[in-house]
Amino acid sequence: MDRDDRIEIIALVGSMRERSYNRGLLRTAMLLQPDDVHITEFPIQTLPFYNPDHADGEGMPTVRDFRAALRKADAVLIVTPEYTYSIPGVLKNALDWAAIPKGRSFLRGKPVGMASASVDRNGTVRAQMHLRQIFLSMGALVIPEPEVYVTFAEDKFNQLGELTDHTAREQVKSLIENLADWALLLREQR
Repeated sequence: MDRDDRIEIIALVGSMRERSYNRGLLRTAMLLQPDDVHITEFPIQTLPFYNPDHADGEGMPTVRDFRAALRKADAVLIVTPEYTYSIPGVLKNALDWAAIPKGRSFLRGKPVGMASASVDRNGTVRAQMHLRQIFLSMGALVIPEPEVYVTFAEDKFNQLGELTDHTAREQVKSLIENLADWALLLREQR
């Protein structure tokens, strides 16, 4: 597969925990990615706190690298837990850096897929709904399906942090395939 033909997906993980279930979801997505897809995580915890006085990111190499990675990516994969009925601060901070300049977000026109794992029955529905609102303001295109909510995660991951639940694995695989299809469709439209 020629690198120019490959779909590049940048992944943003909202959990800072090294062995979180959401990191396990990302590892699963990377294992199940088709040959014509390449998923790369950007370590959003390395970004400085967003400050509107420095919104241009001048003199901030991490912000510059983040925006370059977003610009290069064909699509975005968000993998996140839910904190206090919303998204983790580290993810919101990254999205604030991606949203500027207003009306020309680095996510504008990019397809976005979301996956989440949680230890309870509600999953991360509220976090994903909140993300949909945020992406709407940026002009990003959240793909409609599948909605991936891995509930009761402690029963669906093994001791190594690998997703073992067959149904959840199929949902993750379908999400990556659909995200790649959307990215390809949008690439052809340009």
